[in-house]
Amino acid sequence: MRQHLAEHLTRLWRYGYVLSHNRDMAEELVQSTCVRALERSAQFTPGTRIDRWLFSILHSIWASDLRARKVRQGQGFVDPDALLAADNHTNSDDNRHFQRIMLQVNALPEAQRNALFLVYVEGLTYQEAAETLSVPIGTIMSRLAAARATLARQPATSPAPQEKRR
Repeated sequence: MRQHLAEHLTRLWRYGYVLSHNRDMAEELVQSTCVRALERSAQFTPGTRIDRWLFSILHSIWASDLRARKVRQGQGFVDPDALLAADNHTNSDDNRHFQRIMLQVNALPEAQRNALFLVYVEGLTYQEAAETLSVPIGTIMSRLAAARATLARQPATSPAPQEKRR
């Protein structure tokens, strides 16, 4: 049971991080999601996937917070480089390759990035992603197609050639 709960929390945190690009904000989103899920536990339908329900709650909280931030202004996103994984081998080809991919994905519009994350990282079906984001399934399909097209048009993400040895 603990391992299952930890897995859900990890996935929620990862989604919060994808949305916010900020570790502290991701933690706050997970905490708020857990509180709201406990408060509204009677709204959960037994026999359905709890992860989808939790993702929906987290997304709803994020959208509300985003609207509130826009009203207050002056609070934006963290620099896209904050999304990059920390690595002790920052000069390695693998890390540079990862950085290029993450920069390309991060440059996508938020709606496309969310759809990409839910379907390709979390493994939700198109229908599940649509329900999570409260949009029609066609919107998910359109967002994914647009994201794939944008990524396909970008320069190759192959690792940079290593420097010539002297």
